[in-house]
Amino acid sequence: MNAGKKARIWLPLWVGVGIALGIFIGSRYSQFGRSGNIEGSGKIDAVLNYVRESYVDTVNMRQLVEDALPNIIRELDPHSEYISATDMRRVNEDLEGHFSGIGVNFYVLRDTIVVTGIVPGGPSEAAGIIHWDRIVTVNDTLVAGTKLRNEEVMEKLRGEMGSEVKLGILRPGDDYLREIIVTRGDIPMNSVNAAYMLTNKIGFIKLGKNFGFNTFSEFISAISKLKSQGANSFVIDLRGNIGGSLDVVVAMVNEFLNRGDLIVYTQGRNFPRTDSYANGSGTCKEDDVVVLIDEFSASASEIFAGAIQDHDRGLVIGRRSFGKGLVQGQRNFPDGSAVRLTVARYYTASGRSIQRGYERGRYDEYEMEAINRYIEGDYVNVDTVSNHLTPFQTAGGRTVYGGGGIMPDIFVPRDTVGINPYYNMVVNNRLDEKYAMLYSDMNREKLNSFDTWQELYRYLQQQPLLLNLVSFADHNGIRRRPYYVQESSELLENVMYAYIIRNFFGEEAFWAAYQKEDPLMKKGIELIETGKTTHQSIVDEEYKLN
Repeated sequence: MNAGKKARIWLPLWVGVGIALGIFIGSRYSQFGRSGNIEGSGKIDAVLNYVRESYVDTVNMRQLVEDALPNIIRELDPHSEYISATDMRRVNEDLEGHFSGIGVNFYVLRDTIVVTGIVPGGPSEAAGIIHWDRIVTVNDTLVAGTKLRNEEVMEKLRGEMGSEVKLGILRPGDDYLREIIVTRGDIPMNSVNAAYMLTNKIGFIKLGKNFGFNTFSEFISAISKLKSQGANSFVIDLRGNIGGSLDVVVAMVNEFLNRGDLIVYTQGRNFPRTDSYANGSGTCKEDDVVVLIDEFSASASEIFAGAIQDHDRGLVIGRRSFGKGLVQGQRNFPDGSAVRLTVARYYTASGRSIQRGYERGRYDEYEMEAINRYIEGDYVNVDTVSNHLTPFQTAGGRTVYGGGGIMPDIFVPRDTVGINPYYNMVVNNRLDEKYAMLYSDMNREKLNSFDTWQELYRYLQQQPLLLNLVSFADHNGIRRRPYYVQESSELLENVMYAYIIRNFFGEEAFWAAYQKEDPLMKKGIELIETGKTTHQSIVDEEYKLN
């Protein structure tokens, strides 16, 4: 390849980088603060002018910036990021805990949108839509049979608050379309997935994927509900929770700590240390607590687990967490996009940083760590990473480690029994979920007759669901593997029971059924019932965690 061809290939990239940098630090975005006299900015201005005046082709400057900015910001560290205006709307919905829509849960079954749940008091309930209705048209446009993805369905059903959407509804048993007009309203996005009693005295709270602005109020409601049912101990499940609002997690930890206990502190080059303390108003200060974490628990969920651990307030069990301890500040652009820039690190009460190591610019390796840990056996064997980390001391003198996520007090390996190539193919192609939905739809009258999810669970155990799933999978290109089917039978049956139960009894019942035999849940119950989660037991020198 000659020099001229190389120049033509690389020139658009460098132009994009130059433009993006110029716009990012330039005066046109003065709401970011004073730009100052930044070394090298003259070169950027010169490049921008040169491109504007002399580049051979017309350049779509806006699109070039949108394409270049994510890569530029990402060069700083793994968690600084540029968020486009479109993505920012989704991010805000997750944090704010609500969106404007029609208020239904749905599943795309055989290219048809099937309503699987109605938000109580929401717009669809008011308009007369019911469970198992089929949405055939949206504003007179046919959507049935068009192979829409979930994201496309949501885009069609969501819209401005107060706007109307006309739906063509086919109700099972009807031979005609009903025209129903729904006025979009505010729809809550729950971040507490489940809150129910494990025993007569132990309550369970399952957090969703993040900490949003409504999470604390939901958390308090869950605690109040469980206490009214007799709970004096809690299992808090933070597995898979990727974090969120720092203020929210501080408020949640406050429920368990005594006045003056340090929860977390943040500190950065231009951000002086800021401490967050418990104020003593918590409602669970005398209650035993177990926190469940795994390799996907990150950021705010690590702050929660770290605070409980550092004050010897409860036990953290599971597997080493993700290790995200960088604090992002956000600045917004006029078009609705934003930059989230790492401005500080957060530290637990013992002084440890949770952030695991990374090498600037080599973030593919950083993101692959979860997979690499799986390959190396960290999920089934006690993680030895502590050999390379800095030790710190809890309030009671126990050793904990910083710089690599939260190490659990008690390691519980990932349950790999039954996970084999056949199981992975079925689950990765979501055939277990698809068959569960198909079975639910075909047998909805019978399955809807049960009063409790436990009754439905017992009924499902008597049905040939596994044989039917195997036939369904075979029909969808995954051939029968009798040995593997037998090996993974309990896993496949359990997840199908849970999916079917969700279709009739909702999200909380799903988690209760799905985690019925969960080893971490069982370990948490055992620790509480044997008195191992009291403050005295935790700091007792004779009690060695393993």
